[in-house]
Amino acid sequence: MKALVTQVGRALEGKPRVVELAVTALLARGHLLVEDVPGVGKTTLARALARSIGAPFRRLQFTSDLLPADVLGGSLYDPSTGKLTFKPGPIFTSVLLADEINRTTPRTQSALLEAMEERRVSLEGETRTLEEPFFVVATQNPEEFYGTYPLPESQLDRFLVRVEVGYPPPDVERRVLRERRGDGIVETLQPVVTREALIAAQDAAERVRTDDAVVAYAHEIVLATRSSPLLELGASTRAALALLRAVRAHALVDGRTFALPDDVKALAGPVLGHRVRVAGARAEERARGEALRAIAALVERVPVPV
Repeated sequence: MKALVTQVGRALEGKPRVVELAVTALLARGHLLVEDVPGVGKTTLARALARSIGAPFRRLQFTSDLLPADVLGGSLYDPSTGKLTFKPGPIFTSVLLADEINRTTPRTQSALLEAMEERRVSLEGETRTLEEPFFVVATQNPEEFYGTYPLPESQLDRFLVRVEVGYPPPDVERRVLRERRGDGIVETLQPVVTREALIAAQDAAERVRTDDAVVAYAHEIVLATRSSPLLELGASTRAALALLRAVRAHALVDGRTFALPDDVKALAGPVLGHRVRVAGARAEERARGEALRAIAALVERVPVPV
């Protein structure tokens, strides 16, 4: 998986941590929520991932007038046969870029729920299974941007990892400004992992050894979120399971077949940060930062197993 991280990193220079977390989410059969201001590489990350694994890719621009049928598809009348024919929507792909997901209504956002959780779409009395791999990369702009709808907790919980891209380091940005002409870097990327190899790697991630000490360490952090005075809602059991799933995948990305406490420390914020609620009413973006700081403080206080 190092080759995949390196390849995607060519398109998103100066952001190795973001790339590593994205590949971790992919290997864990999770989904990725990328948020930040426009123009920092959210879409580039999704396109680079798709090209690097040689997978079918669809981009869906979420707008306020988008309907669930625009995501899932539906039956259309075929005059040549006189019958209704199902036309698959953009969700029937391997890598779906849900661009600016918080610009559409909650009704349309919820159209993704079953597919993200169960890898299937129930529509018009029929259930259609999505092919592996299936990976949703959703981007969203900060809520202070005009025309956004906050993602409900049920939708946020479908994302294994939530990251912010941020601006690149000044020296990297200067080199990009000097050397790049347009967005051609993504188009030059070639697949470094086959579909079969990726699915095998996802299966291998599930078999990564997680010793009792590592499980206990992750559990202690989750328990600490439930007793912290800074948080009015701690991490759930499902959040704890998600953390361990990401921990195993992170170990594999790092080239190991066993998980370490360092994997837990690296994933606690990106996996749990959007699954807890900060005490008191605050703007979502401010609460997001406070949640991450609270979790970071808890991680520092929980003893690391030796």
